[in-house]
Parts: sequence; C-alpha cells; structure tokens
Amino acid sequence: MAKKFKTDQEMFWAGDFGDNYIGRNNSDQLLNSKIALWGKMLRSANNIASIMEFGCNAGLNLEALKRLSPKLELCGIEINDQAASEAEKIGGVEVLRGSILEEIDTDKVFDLTFTAGVLIHINPEHLNIVYNNLYNKSDRYVLVAEYYNPSPVSISYRGHSDRLFKRDFAGEIMEAFNMRLVDYGFVYKRDNWAPQDDITWFLLEK
Repeated sequence: MAKKFKTDQEMFWAGDFGDNYIGRNNSDQLLNSKIALWGKMLRSANNIASIMEFGCNAGLNLEALKRLSPKLELCGIEINDQAASEAEKIGGVEVLRGSILEEIDTDKVFDLTFTAGVLIHINPEHLNIVYNNLYNKSDRYVLVAEYYNPSPVSISYRGHSDRLFKRDFAGEIMEAFNMRLVDYGFVYKRDNWAPQDDITWFLLEK
C-alpha cells in the first residue's frame, strides 16, 4: 500500500523522481566539495558532538561530516526508502525513515540540526512544521544551506512546477524562534576547487 503524505512535494520525492535523484547527486567530486564546505560552515560552531540532517537522501552530507570528524554522532531522516537504504550503508550513522513534515520519531536532541537543499522543495504552507522540528531537535545550533531569495518565489524545477521555492528561510527561522545569526556564506557553482550549486548557508544559535 502506498504511503499517504500531506503534500504533492512529499510524494514527488518519495517516488521515482527521488529514486533517480540519488544517482545524479552521488560522486567523489561532490563528496570532496561537501567536506570542504562543512569545514567552512562549522568553523564558528563550538563543541559539536552530534548532528542530525533533515532530508539526508543517500547520506553524502553525513559521509562528509564523518570524514571531517569521525567521532561525531550522526543521524539523518529521509522520505525516500531507496535513498535511506543507501545512507544506511555508510555505517555508524542512524537513519530514520519518514517525512520531516511529521513528528520526528526520536527522543534525542542534537547539538546541531540542518537542511541542505531540502527546504527549497517543501510546500511553503508547511514550512513552519519543518522549522519547528529543526528547532525542537536542536540543543543549540540550526544550519540551513539552501537557495536564497529575499522574498518568496516559485521556479520551475527540471520541468516541474511547484517543486522548488526560494525565500529567506534563515530569516524566518530567526524571527520565529529569536535565534542569533552566528555565521553565513555563499558557495559558487564555478568555484575552482570545491564547487556547489550556488548555495547560501546560515548558522543560527539558540
């Protein structure tokens, strides 16, 4: 029996499109870029021992974090079963299966919770649920690495409408929970050494 989800976007990522995404975004070059990026994003974060990713896909960010700091306690939650199975192969990483628009099935809290290229695919009407989960599962820091736009916009994504949304995610989280901006930065797709997909990241603290 097919799983029931609140939004079309969840069904989109849980299904065939999410399956196909895995192969397009899993390479040694991208892993090396992510290791370099995490080195920058965590430079202003202190005493991080545990991290949870919302929407971990096949676990490339978790793999990068593990290589950067092998002692980290790492956890991810993923809506796509095939991607979650790939993430479980990393070893030493807890992988939960489910939607980040639902209550997260763990009593643990983490030093840092984050999304990377995930909030942009969430139905805007349900973003507050994800924001609450990010905040409540964090003991100190929340990090978002997404496409930034000062005002909300929807753009076509690989020929699909209502599947990619840009906005000031970090600003909304800071206002909702009175969080403090610790650090931020931009990664350019034409970077010579560690390119990413024009991602803007923000490190927030409670």
